[in-house]
Amino acid sequence: MRDPYAVLGVSKTASAAEIKSAFRKLAKQFHPDANPDNAKAKERFAEASRAYEIVGDADKRKKFDRGEIDAEGRETFQGYPGGNGFTGADGFDDLFGGRARGQAHAGGFDAEDILKTVFGGGFGGAQAGGPRRTFSQAEFETMFGDPPGGGRARQGRAAPPKGRDIEMPLAVPVRDVINGGKAKLALKDGRTIAVTVPKNVQDGQIIRLKGQGETGPAGHRGDVLAKVRIRPEPGMRIDGHAIHVDTDIDLKTAVRGGKAPVQTPDGKIAVKIAPWTSSGQSLRVPGRGLPQKSGKRGDLFAVVRIALDETDREALEQLFADEAAKG
Repeated sequence: MRDPYAVLGVSKTASAAEIKSAFRKLAKQFHPDANPDNAKAKERFAEASRAYEIVGDADKRKKFDRGEIDAEGRETFQGYPGGNGFTGADGFDDLFGGRARGQAHAGGFDAEDILKTVFGGGFGGAQAGGPRRTFSQAEFETMFGDPPGGGRARQGRAAPPKGRDIEMPLAVPVRDVINGGKAKLALKDGRTIAVTVPKNVQDGQIIRLKGQGETGPAGHRGDVLAKVRIRPEPGMRIDGHAIHVDTDIDLKTAVRGGKAPVQTPDGKIAVKIAPWTSSGQSLRVPGRGLPQKSGKRGDLFAVVRIALDETDREALEQLFADEAAKG
């Protein structure tokens, strides 16, 4: 892109208000809504917007004026963290001299001049007046390494390869699904670790355990991907977000009605048993099931099971005998 000051038609000493006013004028003139089907106006509007992003921002304007970023907002060689980049006693001036620095500021490096400076003559048989080329930033960094202070070249390097991630099932009791807690996970290398289970975790959810996987060639471990599997308690069955719990009642309660204790993930509660409740009947308890992604909870169903003791059996047998005698 062209110099942003030139794009906006202002001088480098223009005030922030003057820059803002110039941009508004151009934006109004070349806005796409005011110039439908006008490709050149669209380009001018985009160019003005990019220019204003640079010099309309106080911090970016200072960096541009110092030569730390270019007209596109990208860092230049002088913009590397750690000081003035290639300038200084042990920097660019000492390595290549003022001429090379001037070429760097102009946007590139002349291959022949730089190599003559470094190696004391034509490099690779280059002849005077022959073809000349300019190093790109990537080529320059490949030949001479990172600029002083690190910067983007170092940041862009790939991290050392880590080991393979391992996926393992993690059994989580129902009560810990609701309230959160700790679950033990036995790893393949013999280690056992305690995994923090977040409250309202979902069945099948992955909990990433960083640095607990296989070891890579450079010693960096991968991760363990612990896949949650909700473990129901005895007498409990899970169907989606619904929980079904077997609930034993005696014959007297089934016939006359009453209350029966039910074990839920939140603790025991009492449910009302209507007279003449049949074995296998389900009694719905809203909001006592497993948590959903929305935050709401499913329902719990108390499945009635009539438990008969010896006294109940004897009483029923006598009742049936009396009825048979009457018949």
